[in-house]
Amino acid sequence: FLPHMREYGFPPFESVRRNRQLIAAKYPELAGTEEIEAWRAVDSIQAFRDKLVKNKVESDSKFDEFNESIKERITRIMKLAIDEMQKKLEGLDFDVVAGAESRGFIFGVPLAYNLNKPFVPIRKAGKLPCATISKTYALEYGTATIEMHKDAIKPGQKVVLEDDLIATGGTIRAAADLVEELGGEVVKILFLLELRGLNGREVLKKYDVDSVVAYEGK
Repeated sequence: FLPHMREYGFPPFESVRRNRQLIAAKYPELAGTEEIEAWRAVDSIQAFRDKLVKNKVESDSKFDEFNESIKERITRIMKLAIDEMQKKLEGLDFDVVAGAESRGFIFGVPLAYNLNKPFVPIRKAGKLPCATISKTYALEYGTATIEMHKDAIKPGQKVVLEDDLIATGGTIRAAADLVEELGGEVVKILFLLELRGLNGREVLKKYDVDSVVAYEGK
Protein backbone atom coordinates (compact mmCIF):
# COMPACT_ATOMS: atom_id res chain seq x y z
CA PHE A 1 0.00 0.00 0.00
CA LEU A 2 2.71 2.52 0.91
CA PRO A 3 4.54 2.18 -2.44
CA HIS A 4 1.22 2.91 -4.24
CA MET A 5 0.71 6.03 -2.13
CA ARG A 6 4.20 7.28 -2.92
CA GLU A 7 3.79 6.39 -6.62
CA TYR A 8 0.64 8.49 -6.94
CA GLY A 9 2.06 11.40 -5.01
CA PHE A 10 0.17 11.02 -1.72
CA PRO A 11 2.66 10.54 1.12
CA PRO A 12 1.15 8.81 4.15
CA PHE A 13 -0.82 10.98 6.57
CA GLU A 14 0.15 14.21 4.85
CA SER A 15 -2.71 14.12 2.33
CA VAL A 16 -5.37 12.12 4.12
CA ARG A 17 -7.80 15.03 4.13
CA ARG A 18 -8.16 14.88 0.35
CA ASN A 19 -11.54 13.80 -0.88
CA ARG A 20 -11.62 10.06 -1.52
CA GLN A 21 -13.97 10.48 -4.52
CA LEU A 22 -11.50 12.83 -6.17
CA ILE A 23 -8.73 10.31 -5.64
CA ALA A 24 -10.82 7.52 -7.14
CA ALA A 25 -11.87 9.76 -10.07
CA LYS A 26 -8.33 10.82 -10.81
CA TYR A 27 -6.98 7.30 -10.48
CA PRO A 28 -9.77 4.97 -11.60
CA GLU A 29 -7.47 1.98 -11.46
CA LEU A 30 -7.62 2.33 -7.65
CA ALA A 31 -11.42 2.41 -7.44
CA GLY A 32 -12.82 -0.47 -5.42
CA THR A 33 -9.36 -1.71 -4.59
CA GLU A 34 -7.77 -2.33 -1.22
CA GLU A 35 -5.89 0.96 -1.58
CA ILE A 36 -9.12 2.99 -1.32
CA GLU A 37 -10.18 1.00 1.74
CA ALA A 38 -6.77 1.63 3.22
CA TRP A 39 -7.19 5.36 2.57
CA ARG A 40 -10.47 5.24 4.49
CA ALA A 41 -8.66 3.61 7.43
CA VAL A 42 -5.88 6.20 7.26
CA ASP A 43 -8.47 9.00 7.13
CA SER A 44 -10.17 7.62 10.24
CA ILE A 45 -6.87 7.35 12.04
CA GLN A 46 -6.01 10.94 11.13
CA ALA A 47 -9.41 12.18 12.37
CA PHE A 48 -8.92 10.31 15.62
CA ARG A 49 -5.41 11.70 15.98
CA ASP A 50 -6.68 15.24 15.32
CA LYS A 51 -9.26 14.78 18.06
CA LEU A 52 -6.59 13.60 20.47
CA VAL A 53 -4.40 16.58 19.61
CA LYS A 54 -7.30 18.98 20.09
CA ASN A 55 -8.20 17.42 23.42
CA LYS A 56 -4.56 17.55 24.51
CA VAL A 57 -4.29 21.22 23.60
CA GLU A 58 -7.46 21.98 25.55
CA SER A 59 -6.26 19.88 28.49
CA ASP A 60 -2.83 21.51 28.44
CA SER A 61 -4.44 24.93 28.42
CA LYS A 62 -6.59 24.08 31.42
CA PHE A 63 -3.61 22.51 33.19
CA ASP A 64 -1.49 25.61 32.52
CA GLU A 65 -4.21 27.81 34.01
CA PHE A 66 -4.45 25.52 37.05
CA ASN A 67 -0.66 25.35 37.35
CA GLU A 68 -0.35 29.14 37.25
CA SER A 69 -3.06 29.40 39.90
CA ILE A 70 -1.17 26.97 42.16
CA LYS A 71 2.09 28.88 41.62
CA GLU A 72 0.42 32.14 42.56
CA ARG A 73 -1.06 30.62 45.71
CA ILE A 74 2.23 29.06 46.76
CA THR A 75 4.00 32.38 46.18
CA ARG A 76 1.45 34.23 48.32
CA ILE A 77 1.68 31.63 51.09
CA MET A 78 5.48 31.70 51.05
CA LYS A 79 5.51 35.48 51.21
CA LEU A 80 3.07 35.44 54.12
CA ALA A 81 5.16 32.84 55.98
CA ILE A 82 8.42 34.74 55.50
CA ASP A 83 6.81 38.06 56.41
CA GLU A 84 5.41 36.60 59.65
CA MET A 85 8.75 35.04 60.57
CA GLN A 86 10.46 38.34 59.88
CA LYS A 87 8.08 40.13 62.26
CA LYS A 88 9.33 37.85 65.04
CA LEU A 89 12.82 39.31 64.56
CA GLU A 90 11.84 42.97 64.75
CA GLY A 91 13.99 44.86 67.22
CA LEU A 92 16.35 41.92 67.75
CA ASP A 93 20.08 42.60 67.63
CA PHE A 94 21.84 39.81 65.72
CA ASP A 95 24.56 39.29 63.14
CA VAL A 96 23.87 36.02 61.30
CA VAL A 97 20.95 33.84 60.20
CA ALA A 98 21.65 30.10 60.19
CA GLY A 99 19.36 27.37 58.89
CA ALA A 100 19.40 23.60 58.77
CA GLU A 101 19.18 21.56 55.59
CA SER A 102 17.04 21.70 53.70
CA ARG A 103 13.76 23.46 54.38
CA GLY A 104 15.57 25.81 56.70
CA PHE A 105 17.23 27.19 53.57
CA ILE A 106 13.86 28.01 52.00
CA PHE A 107 12.97 30.42 54.80
CA GLY A 108 16.41 31.39 56.07
CA VAL A 109 17.80 32.73 52.81
CA PRO A 110 14.98 35.23 52.13
CA LEU A 111 14.97 36.25 55.79
CA ALA A 112 18.70 36.96 55.68
CA TYR A 113 18.33 38.77 52.35
CA ASN A 114 15.48 40.96 53.58
CA LEU A 115 17.35 41.88 56.76
CA ASN A 116 20.74 42.32 55.05
CA LYS A 117 22.39 39.59 57.12
CA PRO A 118 24.68 36.72 56.06
CA PHE A 119 23.17 33.25 55.88
CA VAL A 120 25.01 30.20 57.19
CA PRO A 121 23.94 26.76 55.91
CA ILE A 122 23.99 23.81 58.30
CA ARG A 123 24.14 20.63 56.25
CA LYS A 124 24.15 16.87 56.50
CA ALA A 125 27.55 15.23 56.85
CA GLY A 126 29.72 15.32 53.75
CA LYS A 127 27.84 18.06 51.89
CA LEU A 128 29.92 21.14 52.71
CA PRO A 129 33.08 21.71 50.64
CA CYS A 130 35.55 23.14 53.17
CA ALA A 131 36.77 22.33 56.67
CA THR A 132 33.86 21.66 59.03
CA ILE A 133 32.85 20.86 62.57
CA SER A 134 30.16 18.26 63.16
CA LYS A 135 27.57 17.18 65.69
CA THR A 136 25.87 13.78 65.91
CA TYR A 137 22.50 13.56 67.60
CA ALA A 138 19.93 10.89 68.33
CA LEU A 139 16.91 10.13 66.17
CA GLU A 140 13.99 7.90 67.00
CA TYR A 141 15.58 5.07 65.01
CA GLY A 142 19.28 5.84 64.96
CA THR A 143 21.51 8.90 64.69
CA ALA A 144 22.22 11.75 62.28
CA THR A 145 25.13 14.14 61.82
CA ILE A 146 25.09 17.77 60.75
CA GLU A 147 28.04 20.01 59.90
CA MET A 148 28.97 23.67 59.68
CA HIS A 149 32.01 25.35 58.17
CA LYS A 150 34.67 26.15 60.75
CA ASP A 151 34.81 29.78 59.65
CA ALA A 152 31.05 30.27 59.33
CA ILE A 153 30.62 31.93 62.72
CA LYS A 154 33.08 34.29 64.35
CA PRO A 155 33.48 34.34 68.16
CA GLY A 156 30.99 36.71 69.73
CA GLN A 157 28.59 36.84 66.79
CA LYS A 158 24.89 36.75 67.62
CA VAL A 159 23.04 34.09 65.66
CA VAL A 160 19.39 33.46 64.81
CA LEU A 161 18.70 29.79 64.11
CA GLU A 162 15.62 29.08 62.05
CA ASP A 163 13.81 26.11 60.54
CA ASP A 164 10.41 25.30 59.12
CA LEU A 165 9.33 22.96 61.94
CA ILE A 166 10.10 22.01 65.50
CA ALA A 167 9.11 18.48 66.40
CA THR A 168 11.41 16.80 68.94
CA GLY A 169 14.03 19.56 68.61
CA GLY A 170 17.05 17.31 68.10
CA THR A 171 18.31 18.83 64.86
CA ILE A 172 18.09 22.43 65.94
CA ARG A 173 19.68 21.65 69.32
CA ALA A 174 22.63 20.08 67.50
CA ALA A 175 22.81 23.20 65.32
CA ALA A 176 22.89 25.40 68.42
CA ASP A 177 25.75 23.30 69.81
CA LEU A 178 27.71 23.89 66.59
CA VAL A 179 27.19 27.66 66.81
CA GLU A 180 28.35 27.70 70.41
CA GLU A 181 31.37 25.51 69.62
CA LEU A 182 32.52 28.22 67.22
CA GLY A 183 32.06 30.89 69.88
CA GLY A 184 28.75 32.27 68.62
CA GLU A 185 25.73 33.17 70.73
CA VAL A 186 22.29 31.84 69.84
CA VAL A 187 20.01 34.80 70.54
CA LYS A 188 16.84 33.31 69.07
CA ILE A 189 15.51 30.08 67.56
CA LEU A 190 12.63 30.61 65.20
CA PHE A 191 10.23 28.18 63.52
CA LEU A 192 7.35 28.55 61.14
CA LEU A 193 5.43 25.65 62.70
CA GLU A 194 5.61 24.07 66.14
CA LEU A 195 4.20 20.67 67.12
CA ARG A 196 3.77 21.24 70.84
CA GLY A 197 2.64 17.70 71.52
CA LEU A 198 6.20 16.48 70.85
CA ASN A 199 7.70 18.76 73.53
CA GLY A 200 10.57 19.97 71.37
CA ARG A 201 10.99 23.05 73.52
CA GLU A 202 12.22 20.88 76.37
CA VAL A 203 15.61 20.36 74.72
CA LEU A 204 15.75 24.08 73.84
CA LYS A 205 14.60 25.53 77.16
CA LYS A 206 17.77 27.57 77.68
CA TYR A 207 17.09 29.47 74.42
CA ASP A 208 14.59 32.07 73.29
CA VAL A 209 12.29 29.94 71.12
CA ASP A 210 9.43 31.29 69.01
CA SER A 211 7.12 30.02 66.27
CA VAL A 212 4.61 31.58 63.91
CA VAL A 213 2.06 28.75 64.12
CA ALA A 214 1.70 26.39 67.11
CA TYR A 215 -0.25 23.15 66.84
CA GLU A 216 -1.15 21.46 70.09
CA GLY A 217 -1.04 17.92 68.67
CA LYS A 218 1.80 15.75 67.41
